[in-house]
Amino acid sequence: MTDPSVSRTVSNSGDRTGDRPARRLLPALLRVNRAYSDALKNAASLSDVEHKSLTDALTQIEKEIESGKLDDQSFPLGSFDVRLAELAKDAARKLNLGRGSAEQMSTALRLWLLDEVDALSALIAGLQRALIQQAEKHVATLMPGYLNFRPVQVLSCSHWLLSYFWMLTRDQERLSAVIGRTSSLPLGSGILAGSLYRLDRRDLAHALDFSDESRNSMDAVGDLDFCAEFLFAAVLLGVHLNRLADDLLMFANPSLGFVTIDAAYVGHTSLDSNFSIKPEKQVSSVNAGSARLLGEMTGFIAALRTLPAAFSAETPESRQAVFEASDLLRTMLTTLDGSVSTLTIHPDRMFDALEERILASDLVDYLVGRGESYDRAHQVLEKLFARAENTGKPISETDLSDLQKESAAFDADVFAIFDYSRSVAQRATIGGTAPAAIRSQIRQAMNWLVEAGLE
Repeated sequence: MTDPSVSRTVSNSGDRTGDRPARRLLPALLRVNRAYSDALKNAASLSDVEHKSLTDALTQIEKEIESGKLDDQSFPLGSFDVRLAELAKDAARKLNLGRGSAEQMSTALRLWLLDEVDALSALIAGLQRALIQQAEKHVATLMPGYLNFRPVQVLSCSHWLLSYFWMLTRDQERLSAVIGRTSSLPLGSGILAGSLYRLDRRDLAHALDFSDESRNSMDAVGDLDFCAEFLFAAVLLGVHLNRLADDLLMFANPSLGFVTIDAAYVGHTSLDSNFSIKPEKQVSSVNAGSARLLGEMTGFIAALRTLPAAFSAETPESRQAVFEASDLLRTMLTTLDGSVSTLTIHPDRMFDALEERILASDLVDYLVGRGESYDRAHQVLEKLFARAENTGKPISETDLSDLQKESAAFDADVFAIFDYSRSVAQRATIGGTAPAAIRSQIRQAMNWLVEAGLE
C-alpha cells in the first residue's frame, strides 16, 4: 500500500466542485512535458537552447496555473498548448516529435489518478481509525445481530463496527492493485507503432515515478483498463459505505435508538423546509452517491466495450467518469468518517432490544448436543417460544418439568443459556464476538494499518 503521507508532485489544487475536469490535469501535464523535453534532449533531438526555452516556458506556465491566470474555462488544455507555443516559439513544436496526444493525456491521467488513489486511501484509513476508536469503547456493549433485518444472535457492538473495518481493508487492497497497473508508462508509444526517436523509456518512467513502462505501443495508446479497474474498486467501496450508512440510519431510528448521529451529519428541516446542512454531507446522501458510482462505471464499461483495439479512447468523457467517482468517494468518506467519529452509542437501548428468541441458536445447539435432531430441536423451540408469547411467561421462567414435557434432553443446566453475556463469551474462536476475540481483532486491525503504512 502506498504511504498516503508521501505526497506526489502532482497536486489536486482548487475547488473540486468548481474545477473543470481538464484543468485538474494541468499540473500533471507540466510534469509530462518536462520529462519528455528531457528525454528528447538526451536523445539529441533537442538542442540545449531549445531545451532551456521549453524549461523556462513550462516554469512560467506553472506560475500562471498557480496564480489562476491560465484558466480558460472553455478548454484549459487547449490554452496550455497555445501558451506554450507563445512562450517557447519553435521549440514548442519540436516537443511533439514522435508523440501522440493519446499517450500524453493517458500519462497525465495516470499521474493524477496515482495521486488521487493515495488521497482516497488516506481518507479510508481515517474512517477505519474511527471505527477502531469506537470499537475500543464498546467491547462489552451487547446488541442484537441482524440477519435479513431479523435479530438472530447476540453480538458485541464492537463486532458490528469492526465488520466494516475489514470490508474497508479489502477496498484498500483493491486500490493498491489499481496503483500497480496504473503505474505503467505509456509515454514514448507514439501515435500507434512506437517512437522514431531514441527515447530511453525506462528513464522516462523513472523520471515520472512510474514503476514500469508499457510493453506494446498499440496496446498502450488505447488502454483504459486502469480507469475501469479504478471505477470497479470505487463502486465496491461505495457499496460498503452505503451499507454502513444504512446501518447507522437504521440504528438511529427512534424505534431502535441504538445510536445518535451528530446533527452535523443528519438532514432535518425547519418550518420553511430549508435544510440546515448541505445535502451531500448527510449520512443519507451516501446511498445516492453509491448509486451514482454504479452509474458512472456502467456507462464507462458500456462505452469501452464498443471500441476497437488501439482506438484512442482517452477523451474528456472518459476522464469525467474517473473524476466524478473520485469526488463522490471523497464526500462519502469524509461524511462517514465524521459521523462515526462523533457517533453516540447507547448501550442501554441495545441491551433492552435483546429478547430470549435471540438465543434460539444457542438453545438448538444445546438440544442437538444432547441427542435431539436438528429439525426436532427447532420444532420444540418454536412451540416453546409460541407458548411464551401467548402466556407472557418467558422460557427462562418456565419450570424444568414443563420443558422436559417437550424434550427429555432439557436439564437444569439449560437455564444458564439465558445469559446474553455468556452467549457472547462462548464465541471465542478467531473472528468471533467474544471479548477476547474482539480485543484480538482490534490489535490485528491496528497492526494492519501500521503494516500498510496508514497509521
